[in-house]
Amino acid sequence: MAVQMHVAHSATVKGAGILAGGPYYCAQGSLWTAYYNCMKPAAWAPMPSTSLLLREIQDLEAKKEIDPAANLGGSKVWLFSGTRDETVLPQVVQALRGFYEAVKASVVLVADKPAGHAMVVEQAENACGVTAPPFINDCDYDAAGALLGHLLGPLTAPATTESGRLARFDQKEFASGDAAGISLADEGFVYVPKACEAAACRAHIAFHGCRQGVAELGDGFVRAAGYNRWADVNRLVVLYPQAIAREGWSFRSRNFVWNPRGCWDWWGYNGAHYHTKDGAQIRAVKAMMERITSRR
Repeated sequence: MAVQMHVAHSATVKGAGILAGGPYYCAQGSLWTAYYNCMKPAAWAPMPSTSLLLREIQDLEAKKEIDPAANLGGSKVWLFSGTRDETVLPQVVQALRGFYEAVKASVVLVADKPAGHAMVVEQAENACGVTAPPFINDCDYDAAGALLGHLLGPLTAPATTESGRLARFDQKEFASGDAAGISLADEGFVYVPKACEAAACRAHIAFHGCRQGVAELGDGFVRAAGYNRWADVNRLVVLYPQAIAREGWSFRSRNFVWNPRGCWDWWGYNGAHYHTKDGAQIRAVKAMMERITSRR
């Protein structure tokens, strides 16, 4: 989802950090392709070629469904792949690196940590190599700090304790009143450092992984992923939008959604335009960010 947000809105989203993710439009609107080709590729289910994905970008740009791809050139991108991740295999993240190199982004890939499929932090209950809820693993490595350091440049050392304000907000407002209809929770979170209450700050969107949203973990991901203590001392507001599991029809939205694990839409369960500016979740999150960054 971070890749999609970056490519669709590259004029305003200046970089991206991705843990265990694949190239833009890898799934090509197919759940089958998402699960096999883009998570566990094999000879019978190969990754889509970079040239095919670049042609898709060119087509979308021509139709003004994404910002000009030239904006991606020189943008900062940080990637992570755990050596024990059997959910999204390392070659998927390597393909993502190839995709970003093809558009001339500034890419860093961290691929030497014995991590399972998880958010990687310095201290957590889960051992580094496991893949199990809440998918936050103790690897003696601060992924949030490394990610933010690459995207934003040299940072002040993180606060030892959080001192900012964690607020809940209504996501329905940003989804035409029906957040559940597009597999979003009714509420999201935003972390606001004290320094940002009355002065301008930068902003970062932190997308949780599958089965890490508010319905499963409450504010567990929001508090444990590691972003907030960096935000406190580096003038950074952090937006935590929240997805939910959906299996079936939304009679209000008149759409069928198959998202049993509360993942962000990276294979098209909200329709064919999911990876563009017109994607339902991308529109909602962009509106959330515009609210945060607008003048009071």
